[in-house]
Amino acid sequence: MKKILFTIIVIAFTFSSCEKDDICDPNTPTTPRLVISFLDRTNSTPKNVTNLKVIGEKMTQGIIFNENAVVESDKYLTNANTISIPLKTNEDITSFRFILNANSTNLDFVNEDVIQFNYTRQNIFVSRACGYKTIFTLNRNNPFILTDSNNPEGFWIQNVFVEEPNIEFENETHIKIYF
Repeated sequence: MKKILFTIIVIAFTFSSCEKDDICDPNTPTTPRLVISFLDRTNSTPKNVTNLKVIGEKMTQGIIFNENAVVESDKYLTNANTISIPLKTNEDITSFRFILNANSTNLDFVNEDVIQFNYTRQNIFVSRACGYKTIFTLNRNNPFILTDSNNPEGFWIQNVFVEEPNIEFENETHIKIYF
């Protein structure tokens, strides 16, 4: 009888240290995206872009802005004044092609600029269920490099301003683009 009681107690203690599988709460902050706001260059008010397509370096498809679009090509277009784009978590540089009027049939209206973002990364443990998230800090001396894609019209992006160099949350603007 003592052996049975001892065995039950040992088994009870063994299983009491086990936890159920954790489930990562969808509201838990994970790796943040870079939040970019577009502003009018003349009066600094929010300004919607026209059919903007953003494509990461070495990628063929753009970032999906509208998952529910009926036409496949419209998934990659936005007409908003704020976008969120992912940075690479395994490199300290991410480049994107910002294509204004991307769906225009008249190539004279399509204008493409390239922005390379330079940053440092830090992996932070969130929880056992969620794992790690990466936070980013834009480089102080050269947070970005803006280049033109040899468009005769020149840059459509007139100025880029770093609003918040620490990219930890998605509820604030990190970059302001004036056009």
